[in-house]
Amino acid sequence: MCSIGNVPLAAVLWNGGISFGGVISFIFADLIVLPILNIYRKYYGGRMTWFLLGTSYVAMAIAGLAVELIFLALGLVPSTRQAIVMEPHLTLNYTTVLNVVFLALAVVLVVRFMRTGGPRMLRMMSAPPSAHGGSHQDQEVR
Repeated sequence: MCSIGNVPLAAVLWNGGISFGGVISFIFADLIVLPILNIYRKYYGGRMTWFLLGTSYVAMAIAGLAVELIFLALGLVPSTRQAIVMEPHLTLNYTTVLNVVFLALAVVLVVRFMRTGGPRMLRMMSAPPSAHGGSHQDQEVR
């Protein structure tokens, strides 16, 4: 449900002067973006979506304020603002090797799925029981 993509932007905002609690609230704000609210609306309906939006917003604001006040009281807020946002670059390391290995495994599994009638099985599973000869229990009785 969450993404880590807003953390580099939070670092940029931190360098720009936003408060420590504001950074925490910004990271939590990922829970109330429009696509996720649309998913809530489809699954839970409009009324529950508004409830989740309000609850998430209040929790985000309270968490940001609490973190700000607690960290200030304990002296844990960093005094310097030099967060570094690294530029992406290609490297060959264990993660790359694992990505290639599991990509190859995925290809093998997809080929096996296609050769053993996987698409036909999925079509059958999405059709009503009457479309493919009755329910499973009916087939056992015959």
